Amino acid sequence: MLESIRSFFSTTMVPDEAASEEDQGADLRLAACALMLELAHADNDFTVDERSHLESVVRRHFGLDGTEAERLLELADEERARAVDLWQFTSLIAENYSLGQKMVLMEILWGLVFSDGELARHEDYLMRKICHLLRLEPGYLAQSRRRVEDE
Repeated sequence: MLESIRSFFSTTMVPDEAASEEDQGADLRLAACALMLELAHADNDFTVDERSHLESVVRRHFGLDGTEAERLLELADEERARAVDLWQFTSLIAENYSLGQKMVLMEILWGLVFSDGELARHEDYLMRKICHLLRLEPGYLAQSRRRVEDE
């Protein structure tokens, strides 16, 4: 990934001695954010509600302040724009996230989908695709969707 990503995470988020271990964590955060952004743009209408929800989730989920969250989203958007497909992001997450972490990510993604009040056909398709690429059974997709809808 980008050298600027490693530089960002090593200088603003972790001490130098933990940088090598944190590189993978940084890449995972970047991959998760890239998926979130891809989903936010799936219906070709990245709304203010979606942007607000996304920024809030990134700050809360990754423990970042506003500036760090904004920079992470900028870097993730750059990577998303250069990506040929979602595999580079989903494969990293599939290999390193536990089932529980994948379920939390799916709930975050469903929350993003519903943050603008509607489920577009492209968003539904992309959620199914991400679920498959993360090697989750379809039942997990439905379960995470129900949790978000119940809230």
